[in-house]
Amino acid sequence: MNIRLMGAGRALADPAAYTNNDRIHKALALLRREAPVHWVEAPGHRPFWAITRHADVMEIERQPDLFRNAPRPILVPDAMEQRIAAQGTNFRTLVSMDGAEHRQVRAIGTDWFGPGAMGRMETRVTELARRYVDRMLEFDGECDFVTDIAVHYPLDVILSLLGLPKTDFPRLLSLAKELLGNADQEISRGRGEEDFIAVQQDLLTYFNELTAARRATPTADLASAIANARFDGAYLSEFDAASYYVLIATAGHDTTSATIAGGLQALIENPQQLRQLQDDLTLLPAAIDEMVRWVTPIKCFLRTATEDYVLRGTTIRKGDSLLLSYPSANRDEDVFEEPFRFDIRRTPNRHLAFGFGVHYCLGAALAKMEARVFLAELLPRLDSVELAGKAELSASNFIGGLKHLPIRYKLRPSR
Repeated sequence: MNIRLMGAGRALADPAAYTNNDRIHKALALLRREAPVHWVEAPGHRPFWAITRHADVMEIERQPDLFRNAPRPILVPDAMEQRIAAQGTNFRTLVSMDGAEHRQVRAIGTDWFGPGAMGRMETRVTELARRYVDRMLEFDGECDFVTDIAVHYPLDVILSLLGLPKTDFPRLLSLAKELLGNADQEISRGRGEEDFIAVQQDLLTYFNELTAARRATPTADLASAIANARFDGAYLSEFDAASYYVLIATAGHDTTSATIAGGLQALIENPQQLRQLQDDLTLLPAAIDEMVRWVTPIKCFLRTATEDYVLRGTTIRKGDSLLLSYPSANRDEDVFEEPFRFDIRRTPNRHLAFGFGVHYCLGAALAKMEARVFLAELLPRLDSVELAGKAELSASNFIGGLKHLPIRYKLRPSR
């Protein structure tokens, strides 16, 4: 057995590998080059095929009936997977659904994230962006951009969309971080299965109360749309409603904050491109897509084969799990010219950071609008910016990005 390939494959299951971009991208580049369809047996995990080429990820995403999200959409240690299943706390979100059920449940939120809704929301998002850029003035020219700004702004947006009170934001921020940062010692409530289940239970308690409140007194927000959605005359179960809230509140928050923070770091490290963007904000849409590609906040999803399938001459057996590596697809040399160069003018940009096909990210348009509006507010007021310490990535093989970005800057007040 090729020891180098074995180590590279196992890195995909190791949350700590994602704290070092050089390490994880060297592993992914090796797999793309020598074993793009690679069987991985990682300690503590059930085996899976690592899929690292852009074309292969697309081929699998295009066939949702052959490659299903259920029953194993997310890579977690086997012991945790079994413990959560026994407790019945594993959220049933869109990423764990397939077929007609997925289409029906996804439709609840479709209008809330469509073009019309984005147009109506832009005023509110702009107001929040200005408020958080103004907040940077309060730190006297130096802050941790992640913990002081980037994690708060998108949560404010998404929880405003849900219609939740401002007083609940600290609690939900803490729970969101603990849920998705459970493999990072600094962020997690604890490292054991029981600690993770306790976070899930806290979220269920909060969102079950929200469901009851919105069914008793509906309001004009997304929380009410979820709570009062009916299929064949019946509400979603409390658990499924809570799962929908969890998806919106956590994935919608963490992916956007990771993109904004990682995008700012990329601009700091590429000052010429920062100046180009400041001189011409019409470059922002392309720049945002490049930031999303560069950061790729969602590291992987799993699919399960429903029948035998041959991919690049390798037979995938019915029931096998396949890990779709989005950071790898987004650095694929066959698709992206100089994939390790950050380029705000990169067009076309066929990144897969939002997935593809029927499971394309429901909130992609909102995430891109939030980043665009924030940078449109920040960049014209930013006279200078530099790193003021070490940037640190979170330990996560699911959703992750920077957990610390200390910066020093000069910022003009708003007019």
